[in-house]
Amino acid sequence: MHEAAPASLSHRSAPRPLPGSSSGKAATMNRLGKKANETLIEMALSADDDIAILTKFKPSQSEGEDCNGPETISTAGSEIPSSSEGLNSTETTLLIPEHQVQSGRKYNLFLKRRLRIDKRHQSKDSIFFRDGVRRIDFVLSYVEDLNKEWEKKLERRKEFESNLQKAGLELETEDKKESEDGKIFFVKIHAPWEVLITYAEVLNIKVPIRENDIPPMVENPLDCVLFPLRLPEKVMHPEPDYFTAPFSKDKQELYLINDESTFFSPSMRNRIVNYILTRCPYGTEEGKKKFGIKRLLNNGTYTAAYPLHDCQYWKKASDPNCDSERYTLYMEWARFLRFYKEQPLVLIRKYYGEKIGIYFAWLGFYTEMLFLAAVVGLICFLYGLFTMDENMSSKEICDPAIGGEIIMCPLCDRDCEYWRLNTTCESSQYSHLFDNVATLFFAIFMGIWVTLFLEFWKRRQARLKYEWDLVDFEEEQQQLQLRPEYEAKCTQKKKNPVTQEMEPYLPLTSQAVRFCISGATVLFWVSLIIASMIAVIVYRLAVYAAFASLMENTQTLQPISGVLTPQLATSVTASCLNFIIIMILNFFYERIAIWITDMEIPRTHVEYENRLTMKMFLFQFVNYYSSCFYVAFFKGKFVGYPGAYTYMFNRWRNEECDPAGCLIELTTQLTIVMAGKQIWGNIQEAIVPWICNWWGRRKARNNPENLYSRWEQDHDLQTFGALGLFYEYLEMVIQFGFITLFVASFPLAPLLALMNNILEIRVDSWKLTTQYRRPVAAKAHSIGVWQEILNGMAILSVVTNAFIVAFTSDMIPRLVYYYAYSENEDSPMSGYINNSLSVFLISDFPERNEPKENPENFVICRYRDYRYPPDHEKRYLHTMQFWHILAAKLAFIIIMEHVVFIVKFFVAWMIPDVPADVKAKIKREKYLTQKILHEYELEKLKERLCQGDKRATEKEFIATEGRMELSRAM
Repeated sequence: MHEAAPASLSHRSAPRPLPGSSSGKAATMNRLGKKANETLIEMALSADDDIAILTKFKPSQSEGEDCNGPETISTAGSEIPSSSEGLNSTETTLLIPEHQVQSGRKYNLFLKRRLRIDKRHQSKDSIFFRDGVRRIDFVLSYVEDLNKEWEKKLERRKEFESNLQKAGLELETEDKKESEDGKIFFVKIHAPWEVLITYAEVLNIKVPIRENDIPPMVENPLDCVLFPLRLPEKVMHPEPDYFTAPFSKDKQELYLINDESTFFSPSMRNRIVNYILTRCPYGTEEGKKKFGIKRLLNNGTYTAAYPLHDCQYWKKASDPNCDSERYTLYMEWARFLRFYKEQPLVLIRKYYGEKIGIYFAWLGFYTEMLFLAAVVGLICFLYGLFTMDENMSSKEICDPAIGGEIIMCPLCDRDCEYWRLNTTCESSQYSHLFDNVATLFFAIFMGIWVTLFLEFWKRRQARLKYEWDLVDFEEEQQQLQLRPEYEAKCTQKKKNPVTQEMEPYLPLTSQAVRFCISGATVLFWVSLIIASMIAVIVYRLAVYAAFASLMENTQTLQPISGVLTPQLATSVTASCLNFIIIMILNFFYERIAIWITDMEIPRTHVEYENRLTMKMFLFQFVNYYSSCFYVAFFKGKFVGYPGAYTYMFNRWRNEECDPAGCLIELTTQLTIVMAGKQIWGNIQEAIVPWICNWWGRRKARNNPENLYSRWEQDHDLQTFGALGLFYEYLEMVIQFGFITLFVASFPLAPLLALMNNILEIRVDSWKLTTQYRRPVAAKAHSIGVWQEILNGMAILSVVTNAFIVAFTSDMIPRLVYYYAYSENEDSPMSGYINNSLSVFLISDFPERNEPKENPENFVICRYRDYRYPPDHEKRYLHTMQFWHILAAKLAFIIIMEHVVFIVKFFVAWMIPDVPADVKAKIKREKYLTQKILHEYELEKLKERLCQGDKRATEKEFIATEGRMELSRAM
């Protein structure tokens, strides 16, 4: 085990307010004296697979064991009461008369059993063993299904539970007769002190060592203004601050240990027990050693494994020893009416662990930063709204004397008719809401906002690492912990060059084959997305003529024909169809991604999560953004011109943009996909778990609350799996892409995201607190690989927004016309629409393109492009203005990208990743660590000298004292 002294000291909140070090030291010395002769857990290396497990543990007989019987307690032999004998009159009133329905007899038996048990034991809502002393740290459940696998499962459970006891855990079994449905067995697990201190050292858990003497931060002058947003101090900081250090069994008197039962918080306890459960063996099958609770859950030996919530979420626990933290989280955090309040991050971290705590810290910070982007975006939108009537382009389009006299070429072959430009009056006005000068400003602003968000999050994350004892925590600590699946599937072994120990490994040839299969599968699914996007494009091309004909011939649609144009109808229906396809592909690919990641057999949990994250994000990126990329950068760009149109698959004519530009269509696409995803995500996250829980507990609701045990209540909840947080991050990162990659087309996107995230925080907290079992606590010092993904998207967003402003909006053509081609000094933008439309001679139409009818005998029609007229010597070739506009677009992209990137890098350089006060506090704690540990060693040497220990020489004493002086000087 770890013999070296802890090397660093961190700042954290202790599990419970503790007394001064003097009383704690006395209590600790008494405890050490009492348990000096006890045998602790032994770590054994198996000769077969070198898997480190605890297989031999000889716990001493505790005081509670004398009066409570052996560690494993089963009520299998208890008889069902045949009458209400022994029940008082109040209890008997709960019974259903047996002459009513047959189901009443079964319910009566359940009530009689429960009432009789409750008269002998504590409340069924308790989180303790029957002795009321030992805390339930974990619960396993199983059902005895009498099939051909029954005996094998029974043997596995027997072996597994026996090995858990050998590892030092204490078990207590609840017979199926005591369960609500009479079918489920529950195995309650308790980790005694000896197990906790052993694994606290193995897992490098930090515990209180001294009260924090660093002065608190200077009060913010805005605190009085932000007071309505604050939570009570006892909720935000439920415990005093302490300096902490990694736990060491050999130095227990160094720590502030007052009560062994509460020294380790419940989240620490369930993390330790889960560590043992994932590595405990249960036998040998097919010549391979099998181990781990995950495999037992997969093969049906157990149906569930979970730690307990500490109380019901809507009321406090009746047990005074329970902190009722779940109730506090629900009342102060998980209710939507508290949406304007800050989050109790310290309590979240204490109850759920650092990994979940860091997610909610990131989500809360992201939401706070969105407020600024939402305000600026709303101002840009209002600018477009208030200047709508001043837009010269839409005025000319709507003017009957200008737009009403311009005859446009048909938008499809044969079936479409000639149409007048002023029919797009309303859509051109709405387009100005998003396609105006403010668009350019907002695109540049969001490029800088992204940098500020990421840099300030690094600072916030650094502060959390200090406050949550994660300064010395590195991912390498998790890298040392191999996945049990890796250890089980990798039968070959080689010597680790660092540890010089034999460990399992996956041969290079096997890795290559698995990566090839994995890569081919990912490419196939990405190709499937692209194929589905092409299918949607074909749909857009095929149905446009149908919409045009329908709106032309249907009288009921005439009143809205000005707003609902064929282009808009096609865009909206195609966007909805695309969203449905996205959801279907997501459903299947999530399962495929997990399967191929499992097939790769990643070495560690961190490696597994990173590989799965990259696969899922690549797929989701293509799935969600491909349609937006098509509308932004391809639609209307490769159309050709009348008489020489370009066709997809030589059959469907490519789409044209609206005369007012494609930006309004990109806005429509973005709004439907983004809003639809957020609405569907909230339905999945909130309504579906609620319905599942309601359905599962519909019978239990008829039972009195005091008869419905805590482990049964939690068993009926949904499981928050190992990938639960993964999906939460993925949802938010996809949203982050919508508000950054295409924000130039929709300034209201940050506002929609802000409203969604305010709801998202409360939905996530509500479902985690009320609808899901308590997750196993896990440590994490950052948001992991998602940070790199966000950095990549931030850089890509500058490029995409520059291209959207240049090629999708009409800003650059308008500016070129304003400065180079305008002939009216009083109104420089007048004549722009006529200038942006080219002329085509109808007689030049080939038979394939010519409309079937021309009732008004039009001679020419107009189309959106910059080409010479038919009477010019360069007829239908691009004009010089086209090349001027193209050069201006490319110059704009280069200038905008360079300006934004320079500002981004300058801002990132100016803002340090770690705040100066946090750096100072970390240095202060390191100094105090050395001082405290050296003083401790000096005291031990003095005791040994006083006791006449010959090994404690005077030179050793002088050397230790000199090291203390050197530490002070440094």
